[in-house]
Amino acid sequence: MIQHMNPARSPLLRVSVVGHTNVGKTSLMRTLMRDARFGDVAPTSATTRQVQAAKLLADGHAEVELFDTPGLEDAGALIERLEAEPSDRHEGPERIRDFLSSGDAERRFEQEARVLSRCLESDAVLYVIDVREPVLGKYQDELAILALTARPILPVLNFVAAPRARSDDWREALARVGLHAVVEFDTVVFSLESEARLWRRLATLAESYADSLERLIGSRQTQARWQLATAQSMLADLLVDVAAARRTARRDEADDVEHAQRSLVQAVGQREQRLVDELLELYRFAESDHQSVQLPFDGRGWRDSAFDTATLVAIAPGTGGGAAAGAATGAAFDAATAGLSLGAGTLIGALAGGGAGAAWQLRRKWADRLRGRIAVQVDDAALAALAARGLALIDALRQRGHAAQDTIRLSESIRPPWSDGNRLPAPLRRARFSPGSSTLNRGGSADAEQRHALAAQLRESLQPVDPG
Repeated sequence: MIQHMNPARSPLLRVSVVGHTNVGKTSLMRTLMRDARFGDVAPTSATTRQVQAAKLLADGHAEVELFDTPGLEDAGALIERLEAEPSDRHEGPERIRDFLSSGDAERRFEQEARVLSRCLESDAVLYVIDVREPVLGKYQDELAILALTARPILPVLNFVAAPRARSDDWREALARVGLHAVVEFDTVVFSLESEARLWRRLATLAESYADSLERLIGSRQTQARWQLATAQSMLADLLVDVAAARRTARRDEADDVEHAQRSLVQAVGQREQRLVDELLELYRFAESDHQSVQLPFDGRGWRDSAFDTATLVAIAPGTGGGAAAGAATGAAFDAATAGLSLGAGTLIGALAGGGAGAAWQLRRKWADRLRGRIAVQVDDAALAALAARGLALIDALRQRGHAAQDTIRLSESIRPPWSDGNRLPAPLRRARFSPGSSTLNRGGSADAEQRHALAAQLRESLQPVDPG
C-alpha cells in the first residue's frame, strides 16, 4: 500500500509539481533547475511514471525541494469514487488517507495515488496548467481532489507565450474556485523576472519559508549577472583572438595566398565553435544537446559562415546592393594592417560589387605596397559579424528555458555589436598590431595576459545587455 506520513516543518520548502498528463510539469522542473537533462519530455502522455525529486540551492545551501509527479489521468472517476464513500465533508486529508490505504490506490488509481501521497507530504503544490487547452471538467475535478489535501495550491499558467493561449479563461475559472493567487511562467521562453514572481507568489502561501525563497531569488539573480559577465568576457576573448590572427603568404603565388586564406577561415571557424561550446556549458546546455538545441552547427563549424552578406546587412543596415554583394565575395587589402583582409564587407570586395572601375582604382593605389610577403587578416566587418552572432547567441541562451526543443534562430536577433557605432573598437584595433596575443597564430606561445587585458577593455565597447 501507499505509505504516507504527516508533514512536519522541514528546513527546506517541499513543493509538489502536479497537473494533468503532458502539461509541462517536467518542463517546469527543468527550467527551475537549469537542467535540460532532468526527466523525460515528450509529446506523448504519461511520460513521468514515478516521483522524482530535486533540490534548488542558494549559495550552496538547499532552500527548496521539488517533486516531479506523474500526470493525473482519471480525476473524474476518482472524485466519483471519493464521493461515494460516506465521510465528513470537512475531513479532506482524512478522506485522501483512507483512499491511499485502499486497494484502488494500488490498482485503478495508481498514478493519482502517487500524486496525492506526495502532496500530503509537501508544504505546497504547484498546479501546472497548459493554457493552450480549454477549461474542461477534468481539470476542475483535479483541482477539487487536490483541494482535499489541504495544501496551499499555486496554479502555474504554462505556455503563456503561445499564440492560442487562453490565460484569461483560466484565470476566471480558477477565481471561481477561490484560487486568486496565480502566476504565469513559460517554461520555453525564460524570464528571470517571471521566475522571481513565481517564488514570491508562492511565499504568500507558505509564509514561513519567505526568507528561504528570497535567498533563492537573490542567488539566481547573482548567478545570472555572473553568467552574463562571463559570457561577454568569453566573446571579447574570441574577438581579440581573431583580430590578432594572421597568416602570411607570398604575394605572387596565388595558391599560397589561397591556402593562407583557407587556413585562417578554418581557424576562425574552429575558434568560434569553441565559444559556442563554452556558452552552452556556461548556461547548462550540454554538448550532447546540440542536436536538440539545433544550433547552426554541422560538426565542424557554423552552417552559415560569419562572412555572409545577410549578417553584414543586419549589422550595418546602410550597406546594401552591389557593395554588400561584392563584400561577400573576396579578400581585400586592409590599410590599417598593411595586409590582405578576408570576409564579408571587405573593401575591395565591396568596391568590386559597386563597379570594376572602383576596384581598379584601389588596386592601382596600393600596388606598390603589395610586394614580397603579405599578411592575411580578418577584416572589420567580419569581426563585427562574429561579435553580432556571439551577442545574439548569448541573448538566445539567456532567454531559453531548459525545456525548449525548438531551433535557436540567431538571424532574428542580430543587431549591431558595438556600443559606439560601426567603428571598430580601439582594443581590437590595437590587437591588429599584436599578433602575439592570438592563440590562432602559428609558432610561439600566445600572450594570454595581453589578450585578456584587451578583452577586458573590449567588454565596455560591446552593446550593453539588460542583466535581467
